[in-house]
Amino acid sequence: MIEIRHQQIQSVADEMEAYDHIYSSKGIRHLDSFYLWILSLLDTHPGQRFLDVSSGEGSLVRFALDRKLQAFGIDFSRIALAKGAADYSVTSSAVSDAQQLPFADDSFDFVTNIGSVEHYFDPEMAVREMSRVLKPEGTACIFVPNTFSLFGNIQYAWQFGDAFDDGQPLQRYNTRAGWHRLLAGNGLRPFKTVKWELQWPRTYRDALWYLLRPSKVARLLLTAPLPLNLANSFVYLCHPVRGVE
Repeated sequence: MIEIRHQQIQSVADEMEAYDHIYSSKGIRHLDSFYLWILSLLDTHPGQRFLDVSSGEGSLVRFALDRKLQAFGIDFSRIALAKGAADYSVTSSAVSDAQQLPFADDSFDFVTNIGSVEHYFDPEMAVREMSRVLKPEGTACIFVPNTFSLFGNIQYAWQFGDAFDDGQPLQRYNTRAGWHRLLAGNGLRPFKTVKWELQWPRTYRDALWYLLRPSKVARLLLTAPLPLNLANSFVYLCHPVRGVE
């Protein structure tokens, strides 16, 4: 595992302050098509309970609500949650630490964590918490970055001799097998692994975004033949260890 830790970040309180600063400026947000793709991986039905851990501005929660799910989000950045309420009218979110979820055991049919496990002080504890709040037959969707991403760390190391630092307070990269071990060893057993490089546009606005960026279109076309182990990131669909095998 590669770890990049900014020296000024010494505690969870420091990390919360850093994320408030990030969301006060540029924020952290994918294209809408990305969140729609994530939801397409899950067999959801109206009325099921859905939790997005480290939900940021609430994009995934918003689309889950559109699917008539009982969707909730938690994040420890008050600024992120306030932006979600203002921009998307997402009000079913609360300030909370992912490593101490404020929910009872077996509370949710689905738990998602999109690009955040690698940023926690204690990722093992966060995974155990997600497993705890999942129903025995529930599904977790975990999105994490690959150490050996061909168009990410490998290309960046080729150019600069280092791992890519996205500017967040604490960043980790791991291999496909490494992430699998971390999840399985802490209560979430992956039953399917999906690669992610870029997502095909699912809205007109996202299609226009690609048309204005020819290099992204070229990379998008290379997604299908790209080997799983060289993809930018992995999505693990998991059952809680005590649940469905």
